[in-house]
Amino acid sequence: MTRTRPETRIQARNRAAILEAALDVFSAHGFRGATLDQIAAAANLSKPNLLYYFPSKDAIHDALLAGLLDTWLDPLRALDPEGEPLEELLAYVRRKLEMSRDLPRESRLFANEIVQGAPRIHATLSSDLKSLVDEKARVLTGWMAAGRIARVHPHHLIFSIWSLTQHYADFDVQVRAVLGDEDPFDSAPAFIETLYRKLLSP
Repeated sequence: MTRTRPETRIQARNRAAILEAALDVFSAHGFRGATLDQIAAAANLSKPNLLYYFPSKDAIHDALLAGLLDTWLDPLRALDPEGEPLEELLAYVRRKLEMSRDLPRESRLFANEIVQGAPRIHATLSSDLKSLVDEKARVLTGWMAAGRIARVHPHHLIFSIWSLTQHYADFDVQVRAVLGDEDPFDSAPAFIETLYRKLLSP
């Protein structure tokens, strides 16, 4: 029986450095534009050393996406069917906007994958993501039927939250060019909360 040796501190540090560097490179250049040489240079490692930890660019990208999907879905998983509907939805909106503020590279990495047709995560989108969104859509439909929030299309409501919040990460340069010196995250939370509160109040 083959035993896997535990990762040393240096190995863990190098693996983390590669993933951190790769996140910068992939979010800036997309999968096709990124190279192993760029990632190795950003991680301050030689290319052979990088290949000791990850055998290919695909392997690095897959590792980033696997971790990202869990992070991305956590706020939707946290939507509590037993909670106060409007407050649960507004909390979800706030969490998604905070992620755009705090994790812009991750958002762009995900957006790049989707724009390319999701070749590496299509199966997950069609299974895990779809199941979760369908589950929460049923919760929303129940709240609407009970008159606790206004009636809207539940799936498109979720899509709109994704669009409105992730826009601030994926189109950060455009947003900041238009706003100038104003930090978009100073005023965006109040605007978006008002929008959904008016839309969803029964």
